[in-house]
Amino acid sequence: MKLAAALSGDLRKIMAEEVKAAEDAVTAAMRQAADGLKADLRRQITEAGMGQRLANTWRAEHYPKGRNSIKAAGFVFTKAPTIIRAFDEGAVIKSRHGFWLAIPTPAAGTGARGRRMTPGLWEQMHGNRLRFIYRRGAPSLLVAENMRARTGKRGGFGHGSASALRTGRGLATVVMFILVLQVSLKKRLDVNAAAERWADALPGLIVGNWRS
Repeated sequence: MKLAAALSGDLRKIMAEEVKAAEDAVTAAMRQAADGLKADLRRQITEAGMGQRLANTWRAEHYPKGRNSIKAAGFVFTKAPTIIRAFDEGAVIKSRHGFWLAIPTPAAGTGARGRRMTPGLWEQMHGNRLRFIYRRGAPSLLVAENMRARTGKRGGFGHGSASALRTGRGLATVVMFILVLQVSLKKRLDVNAAAERWADALPGLIVGNWRS
């Protein structure tokens, strides 16, 4: 018995079609993996209660731009690497100059355009000096004196009026900043675990996109 086999069709065309199918599958899979990783990392931040603004610092880029390739790649990165690293690894934050870290209370408010309030900025905005209160065995404080609770929707505290200053009626000393020597940040994110999950899923994504 003699067996014979022959290819039917244009071999070059068949190979070109397979290469294109591979390029399409790899590119689609890399896009899915990169976008999926970005979504997972954003979700980690929001579920940790750290806000959508920080979550949105995670971005994804796809290469090569504008075309499919069997060497397609995805790049997931954050525009706030220092903050993300601190919560991914845990960190101890100290003042650069060895002084206190000033943590604003809600009463301190915010600066213009939502800037984080600092003692210097508060004094500049209000024209008053804050008073330092040392507490042994507990966080020290910066307080504002002769403050009066605001009524209405605005809320918060304002400076007492001239008449209130004369009588002392309704005036209060308000804690504006809590002073600590250092702050320990616990690990709240796991970037590597999310990256490994999507790396493990990549072969299946390529096969799924090839078959489709």
